[in-house]
Amino acid sequence: MSTWSDEFDLVVVGSGGGGMTAALAAVDAGLSVVVIEKGAKFGGSTGISGGGIWVPNNPTLRKAGHDDSRASVLEYLTTITGGKVPATRLAAYVDHGPAAMELLERSKWVRFAWTKGYADYHPELAGGRPQGRSIEAKPFDTRKLGEDEAHQRPNNLKGPLGLWVTAKDYHDLAMVKRTWQGRRASLRAAWRVSSNAVRRRHMATGGRALVARMRMALKDAGIPLWLETTMTSLVVEDGSVTGIVATRDGAEVRIRGRRGVLLAAGGFDHNPAMRERHLPPGARPDHSLGAVENTGDAITAGQAAGGAVDLMDDAWWMPSVTHPAGATIPLVSERAIPGQVIVGTDGKRFTNEASPYVNFVHDQLASGNEKAWLVMDSRARSRYPFAQILPGAPFPQGFYDQGIVHRADTVAELAAAIGVPADTLRATVDRFNGYARAGRDEEFGRGESAHDRYYGDPTLANPNLDVIDRAPYYAVRIEVGDLGTKGGLVTDDRGRVLREDGTVVAGLYATGNCAASVMGNDYAGPGATIGPSIVFGYLAARHAAGLSDDRKTPPAAAAPGATVQSHR
Repeated sequence: MSTWSDEFDLVVVGSGGGGMTAALAAVDAGLSVVVIEKGAKFGGSTGISGGGIWVPNNPTLRKAGHDDSRASVLEYLTTITGGKVPATRLAAYVDHGPAAMELLERSKWVRFAWTKGYADYHPELAGGRPQGRSIEAKPFDTRKLGEDEAHQRPNNLKGPLGLWVTAKDYHDLAMVKRTWQGRRASLRAAWRVSSNAVRRRHMATGGRALVARMRMALKDAGIPLWLETTMTSLVVEDGSVTGIVATRDGAEVRIRGRRGVLLAAGGFDHNPAMRERHLPPGARPDHSLGAVENTGDAITAGQAAGGAVDLMDDAWWMPSVTHPAGATIPLVSERAIPGQVIVGTDGKRFTNEASPYVNFVHDQLASGNEKAWLVMDSRARSRYPFAQILPGAPFPQGFYDQGIVHRADTVAELAAAIGVPADTLRATVDRFNGYARAGRDEEFGRGESAHDRYYGDPTLANPNLDVIDRAPYYAVRIEVGDLGTKGGLVTDDRGRVLREDGTVVAGLYATGNCAASVMGNDYAGPGATIGPSIVFGYLAARHAAGLSDDRKTPPAAAAPGATVQSHR
């Protein structure tokens, strides 16, 4: 019989969106729960993400008039996953996602808004939605966290002078030099800066707003959150997971989970050995935007307990630029702007530049281009933001010094600078200019999808196409980055970890990026990482509580003996 330092009904490892949801669902079902976090800050990769959530038929969408049929959502997910995800998991996601979101919104702190117009990533497929299904947390003043504000993970979404920008705001601001909507957005931004100075608010948006709101819900529910508590192994007794071994305050502790352990601790984003072993050539260098603590601990612990893994060679890919200081800058809107093409080392295009980022990198890797080059002219540089640099602002000298950016007066000179065949690059640009004048990309169909057009320039006939003909010309080096790895422990429709033979590892659950993705090798839409993490965290907690599949969330119940522990 083991000796335990602490005992709870459910132990949750990881303080991102999935872990926090599971904790709330557990308390709602009458269980006691603790959330442990390896880092000194809470929020995980959710906290440094854009914070989008893709869960069809959630309360926010229903209030806006959405009424997706179950059949249409399942058809869409079945198509994009291509048979690689069991139908039972897809059905569980679709059927129970709304209830998971309803649970979150029971808290007075958790509120969302629809990112209208941000299309599903494949809106042209049956069941896809051009207006999108993505929602985001409403902006939140993190001063309300009290002492916990100092323990929240920062992200890069906070603007200068306290400027806060939602996903919808960014869409408008990107066109500040092109549309009246963009100019109005810039006036709102200026008002926010002055308003914050007077009201002294600490406004957060995106993933940071989401985890702040969820942290407030945890506090209200009396759920302890222990920071700087690192799981070192799972405790397995008679074939069942009964708890964890962890280090806390420099000492080893054994924490019992009477109903089980939920792993929600991210992927192997920053584990060099695992990246080298599992990811394809060209994707092994670490240009990941996942939380720095994501080193695959939960995955390897689950494997040691008998869990199988899948999709380990894939990730939530993101084309990226490396900042001279070393930071990874994701390229989302930049690939949709007109007046640019992305070419491989042969000087040729290899895909639709504006395609969803996971699909773009799949094509980049398939074409053998570990590095690629985004080529644009001075017109594009003057009109649109790029890699966190305002329209028309010069690239800092460090970009040139480190060979990240090259500038030249002719396309031929630019080709020489980046080492691609000059004749080929010139032919690529000429061919693209013909497409731009005609308004149709006959090679890759750029601009035909509502997804492409979302970040395009609405003043043009095809929002994603414009000629590249105004010197000087620029080339920016594109790396294979990611938002986190996609492979992990194989789970069933309730988040239970499975063995290779399909049997259940009793007492062990997983969600988020330490579980093999319910999206397979693709991506349904903005927030299709956080959405499944939330839903399967919710389902795992309900299963641990012994609730039947067909019941909705029961009335709130207090967790026996739960106390608030803000940090450590």
